[in-house]
Amino acid sequence: MPLLINDECIACDACREECPTEAIEEGDPIYIIEPDRCTECVGIYDEPACIAVCPVDCIVLDKDNVETMTELLFKHEQLMKEE
Repeated sequence: MPLLINDECIACDACREECPTEAIEEGDPIYIIEPDRCTECVGIYDEPACIAVCPVDCIVLDKDNVETMTELLFKHEQLMKEE
């Protein structure tokens, strides 16, 4: 399932810089994660890079947007074809 940034976000820009699929965008007032681009770093890292660098732990699983590991890997492969 793609990730979600909750209201605890301090808009520090750490997560956006680390996202390999450029799924994180500046929002008002908090950052947002584009679910169509978020792969939870499947196929790239062992864990989501944004979660690892977030200083306030505001990035959580989006329970309203559930995806399997297979779906996340497929999405990753499709995004890599765009490059």
